[in-house]
Amino acid sequence: MSDIEREVRAVAERAGDAAADLAPLSRAVKDAALEAIAEALVKRADEITDANARDVARAREDGTSEAMVDRLTLTPARIGAIADAVREIVELPDPVGESVRGGVLPNGLDLRQIRVPLGVVGIIYEGRPNVTVDAAALCLKSGNAALLRGSSSAYDSNTAIVAVIRDALAGTGVPVDAVQLVPGRTRESSQALMRARGLVDVLIPRGGGSLIQAVVRDSTVPVIETGEGLCHVYVDAAADLDKAVAITVNAKAQRCSVCNSAETLLVHEAVAEAFVPRVLAALADADVTVHGDDRVRAIAAAHSSPATVVGATEEDWAAEYLSLDLAVRVVPTVDDALAHIRRYSTRHTEAIVTDSLPTSRYFVSRVDAAAVMVNASTRFTDGGEFGFGAEIGISTQKLHARGPMGLAEMTSTKYVVTGDGHVR
Repeated sequence: MSDIEREVRAVAERAGDAAADLAPLSRAVKDAALEAIAEALVKRADEITDANARDVARAREDGTSEAMVDRLTLTPARIGAIADAVREIVELPDPVGESVRGGVLPNGLDLRQIRVPLGVVGIIYEGRPNVTVDAAALCLKSGNAALLRGSSSAYDSNTAIVAVIRDALAGTGVPVDAVQLVPGRTRESSQALMRARGLVDVLIPRGGGSLIQAVVRDSTVPVIETGEGLCHVYVDAAADLDKAVAITVNAKAQRCSVCNSAETLLVHEAVAEAFVPRVLAALADADVTVHGDDRVRAIAAAHSSPATVVGATEEDWAAEYLSLDLAVRVVPTVDDALAHIRRYSTRHTEAIVTDSLPTSRYFVSRVDAAAVMVNASTRFTDGGEFGFGAEIGISTQKLHARGPMGLAEMTSTKYVVTGDGHVR
């Protein structure tokens, strides 16, 4: 066993002890700890921004794009917003101890299924250091110990943030080791975390598709897949075209770098001649580059579209662009749209625009996704938009949790059976 693996296993063991002490704590104790964290983040913002400046300087030296540098950068205003997000978590109900179902059995036993924390949650994530605070706060509120493995690009920022959090916890009833940074800056430390089965209860990767698939492939710890979003908008023959244009532009361009933005537009051939010129003009206004099939390119040429339209390749249908690019295809039927989605979707969010109730029901019943939007933008797949509050990510798997993972999804359950001398 290497030195780094020993270090990772040591922090995981401490996290396990902390999780045992954290699980039974009351909401009042956890909320007071979160308030202390929010206050400390603001008071010690200068320490965090000084550390962040070192990360930003290294990123620029390494030739990192300005968009990624912006995601990495922390300012006093951004730290204030992060602290406000922690206070919003304070206001959310505590799921721990909630009764999911139960009652008195015919034999007189009282059976209750209640929510309990998952235990030790490892989170492997990229880029943005605000995730360090979000993940720690969500884990604490749901009674879980957090092992945080951020990217090496934000190492100094994450180190400073976790130090502030742990110092804040020292004055509360929450164990300090409930929040720890996984030691090491190399891939070896991530791999050690992935192999800590028995010490870590679940791993949650947050980032791009390559990160998520690497964790799923290499981990012996159970993994909840989150985030990878190749989302489609299908415009049906019975669609209201005004709504379809608005939904498409919003789904693609309102914020293109997130997992719930649309990456592919499918258009029923019955409305293609009327709809495609309109949506291309609207996408051009939003500076979106269209990767179109032959039919889309022909329509664009015939109408002298202002949009930038390039030929779509097989790779485009499988692309999670996370940029102002959109693949567009004309399909003969709703079944062809469903077949395309089935082949390329990451099962995050799929949308249909239609005024036909039978078609919408047909689509909803056959599409396989964590969320299905009917006459609404894919951008609504979000814990806050769903009314759940903050989320750890969007789960695209089918076990335990699917869709936005709020506090309730950060718990498991156990059965409590109370008798009066009952024997079987």
